[in-house]
Amino acid sequence: MALAAMLLAPSSGGAGWYMAAFVALVIILVFLVVFLASRYKRCPSDKILVVYGRVGTGRSSKCIHGGAALVWPLIQDYSYMSLTPITINIPLRNALSLQNIRIDVPSTFTVGISTEPGTMQNSAERLLQLRFSEIEGMAREIIFGQLRLTVASLTIEQINQDRESFLASIRKNVEPELNKIGLYLINVNITDITDESDYIASIGKKAAAEAINKAKVDVAQQEKLGAVGEAEANKEKVVRVAQNEAQADKGRKQAEADRRIYVQGQEAEAVQGENLAKANIADYNAELAAKQAAAMQKGEVAKREALVEIQKAQYHAEQERLNAEEVVRREIEKRKMVIDAQAVAEKAREEARGEADAILFKYEAEAKGVKQVLDAKAAGYQSLVAGAGDAKGAATLLMIEKIEEVVAMQVEAIRNLKIDKVTVWDSAGGGGEGKGSSTANFISSLVKSLPPIHDVAGMAGVELPDYLGRMVDGKGLPKGGGKSPAPAAPKS
Repeated sequence: MALAAMLLAPSSGGAGWYMAAFVALVIILVFLVVFLASRYKRCPSDKILVVYGRVGTGRSSKCIHGGAALVWPLIQDYSYMSLTPITINIPLRNALSLQNIRIDVPSTFTVGISTEPGTMQNSAERLLQLRFSEIEGMAREIIFGQLRLTVASLTIEQINQDRESFLASIRKNVEPELNKIGLYLINVNITDITDESDYIASIGKKAAAEAINKAKVDVAQQEKLGAVGEAEANKEKVVRVAQNEAQADKGRKQAEADRRIYVQGQEAEAVQGENLAKANIADYNAELAAKQAAAMQKGEVAKREALVEIQKAQYHAEQERLNAEEVVRREIEKRKMVIDAQAVAEKAREEARGEADAILFKYEAEAKGVKQVLDAKAAGYQSLVAGAGDAKGAATLLMIEKIEEVVAMQVEAIRNLKIDKVTVWDSAGGGGEGKGSSTANFISSLVKSLPPIHDVAGMAGVELPDYLGRMVDGKGLPKGGGKSPAPAAPKS
């Protein structure tokens, strides 16, 4: 909202209005997507999604299994129906059969909501808001009635002996009725069938007696066949035994003769075979010894040759190792020299950089000090000019401060002059105009050569006050005209 307010500000101009419209459109689209996502309902695999309300002309609801649907607000709503199977125990008692015999048929039925389009629509119309217990009660009543109807259409024998047909009849009668309310029959299990008159038990006993009698007849018949077969077998056995004994005696005599002939022949062949085997063994041993000797010779030669090759290989390997060590040593020395040179160069660069930084720092410090002195002097001069009233007065005051230093310098110059060390080359004419000696004139000229204070101040453009005195010429008048100098103050 803050972003929208910023974009709607008047300062943004026409482009701001377009941007605001775009942002509003984006917000509307986002809201619409979120809204549609919240109304988009997915159906799990174990449920049926039922959308009811305004779902189409002539339809009360729309059923979806394994998919999704968009549920519109206000005009539509939705609910789920579970596909979990329902197990119903049916303890059917005293059901009247086709023979007017009452029987008990305890059974278990498993039903569930169908996913077939027509049946699923029936379940949405009749079972949507019902609980499992209510659905189970409704299905139990339908199954009770149809199961009684099925039992009444069959005989005891058909019910008890042909269970497949009985179950098919139950499914045929029960399932259409369940489909009317949206259920379908998953499984039927008949546990046991009994009756009060023991008709079923009598049928069982009759069948058992018939089976027993039939078994006894079969046993007697088999015993008769067994006795006849046994007599014939004994007779044939005696004849066969006599024949076999005669044939056995004949065979034994022939076998003994054949055995002796065979044994002698085998002994002769054995002796011949032994001799041949010994000769072959001797040949094999001689050939083996020759081959062993040749193999030993070849092995020894190969061993010596292998030793020579090994020594050659060791020699070459040692040469290669030494060469590699020399190359590595030189490479290490080369890298060390490069590293040392780089270190020296880096040190020189660092020292030069340090010296340059020190010089720069020194000059910057000196410049800073000079600037501070000049700033202080400028501030002092500005205060002096402000106090004196004008620049000329300030210059006069500064000049007065420096008079003492100028006089001191003049005195120092004369005082340090060693007269006894001064050599004056006096001319024959004396000091000029016949007054004094050259030496006296030198001292007088030296004093006169020092610039008077007023002249020094005048060079600086400053006029000293009259109380500092005036220079006079030879007539006792001040130089440059003006008043006579003021009389000196009496000494105390």
